Amino acid sequence: MVLGISDPWIAAAYIGCVLAMLLCVVYGVLNWNKGGDDEDAQISEEISWHDKEKNMEEKELGLWDEEG
Repeated sequence: MVLGISDPWIAAAYIGCVLAMLLCVVYGVLNWNKGGDDEDAQISEEISWHDKEKNMEEKELGLWDEEG
C-alpha cells in the first residue's frame, strides 16, 4: 500500500499523470521560444494578405472601412 493506495492500477494512473505532466513541462522548456525566427516574414505576409483582401473587397463590393 503506497500512500494509502491499495490498488496498483490506481497507483499506476497517478504515476502516469505525474509523468505526463513532467513530459509536458520538459517539452515546454525545450521549445520555449522556437518559431520566433521568421516573425518578420509572417508579419509582412499578413500585411500583404490584408492589402490583397482590401483591394478585392473594394473592387468587388465597393466597400471597405478605414479602420480595417
